Amino acid sequence: MLKRDDSSTWTRLTQRGNLHYLFARLRASALCRRDIPISSAWEAIGWWETRRVPFNLIVGCAGILSCIVVSVVGLGSYILFDSEFGLPDPPLFALVGILLYGIAANVCFTGGWLAELIVRKFWPSEADQFSTLSLSLGLIFSVLLTLTPAIVIGAAGIFGLVGHLFGVVHKK
Repeated sequence: MLKRDDSSTWTRLTQRGNLHYLFARLRASALCRRDIPISSAWEAIGWWETRRVPFNLIVGCAGILSCIVVSVVGLGSYILFDSEFGLPDPPLFALVGILLYGIAANVCFTGGWLAELIVRKFWPSEADQFSTLSLSLGLIFSVLLTLTPAIVIGAAGIFGLVGHLFGVVHKK
């Protein structure tokens, strides 16, 4: 937990350019950093593949959080308002969707090293920088995309709850 009197951390997190700072930290992390220049296509593929499991764990944690939020909103709307908002019908659709999403995320991850191989062919001097940038941006995009259902359903659930509490309910 951050305290306001911890000036160095608090200042860094609240100053202008915070997103740039966080992105720079991600690119400098052991996950996204490339310490030794890559000289062959197989080394590039190996660099990417050693990051697949951490990538999947990070995106998977975001997915678990998203599923929890959607489930809480769905069950809450069912229990409190006898509404099936946010719950898939049948629930098996949710499991199929999660499985397909995981496969699609890994196909896109593979696209990262395929794109690097293309960059390495035409602009070899830029390939190492491209790979760290594309992994960082791909990870951020994947996490945000994975959290989107939680944000949308969570916000709709909060608005629905507030609307219900204030008597603003749409009748069928």
